[in-house]
Amino acid sequence: MNVTEDTRRPAAGAAEPECVSAGRAAQELTLKRGEFDLAVHLGLIGAEPATGGARPRFRRQEIDRLRARPGFPESLRDQVRTAGTAEGAALLGISPVRFTGLARIGCVSPVAFYLNRYRAVVWLYLRDELLAFAAREPDLVAAKSPAGMRTMLEAGTDWRARNWRSRRIDRLLNRAADPWARAALQASALDPVQLAEVVEDPYERAYLARVLPDHAFGRPGSPAGREAVVKLMLADDPDEILWRRVNLTMELDRAREIRPAPRPGCEPAFRPVPGGAVVSGARPASLRPGPAPGRPGARPGAARALLARIGLRRPGREDR
Repeated sequence: MNVTEDTRRPAAGAAEPECVSAGRAAQELTLKRGEFDLAVHLGLIGAEPATGGARPRFRRQEIDRLRARPGFPESLRDQVRTAGTAEGAALLGISPVRFTGLARIGCVSPVAFYLNRYRAVVWLYLRDELLAFAAREPDLVAAKSPAGMRTMLEAGTDWRARNWRSRRIDRLLNRAADPWARAALQASALDPVQLAEVVEDPYERAYLARVLPDHAFGRPGSPAGREAVVKLMLADDPDEILWRRVNLTMELDRAREIRPAPRPGCEPAFRPVPGGAVVSGARPASLRPGPAPGRPGARPGAARALLARIGLRRPGREDR
């Protein structure tokens, strides 16, 4: 069961809950730090929202809840058990080459990675997801590759980084209530040139960098690891770049309605988003998008205007 912000919010007037650091929480849950970080990212362990650049902390009540679950600690550890290419291939009873091909076309998606001693990216997959895929698609795992799969692989298709980015950003969005933080998560997938084309205001770009949740990149590691994460976070496919640009534009519209980005000499007070945190992908009413461009109820010319704003179409006479 994933833990949401609402289930952890104390009642009005209640005493502040006892909290511990991530290191202490991982030790008490008998998890390695990498396993602990992944469990937090997957929503298996609830963290207190970090403020002012502080690292997230964890309630004693949350730790006790997890320790009291049947089968602890193996039941928790099994949920974050990962496998690399060789282990994943052995788990499915196929060759590493076959496994890599399935991952490249998106049949299985990585949930994490690490850098080996040659600083090459080694993708990791949840063992439970691999077993579920094998049970769901036995023919695709063991039989001859279909023509479409062979065509994609011959064309050099590799969606591993793209799928890792997508599932990571989506999970972070599900926990982000503040509209500027949500916009910052979308912006984190765009390189500086792409970002400047969508967000022309330099103060808004600076604010997006400032409010990007710390856990968007996980626990700080070595400089090489940090550099690899930043590089992997950037969209590198035209379709993916377009998707992030469109989503950033829509998130910015909602953020600007709540409050403007601060300017020199003017620091607007922070106002919580009405309705609290986003739970399971739902949004408070104030953050729900209106009709999508091109659908019934959308404003005339909305689709054309949106394309123009993200730099893919110049406004024509009918847009003026």
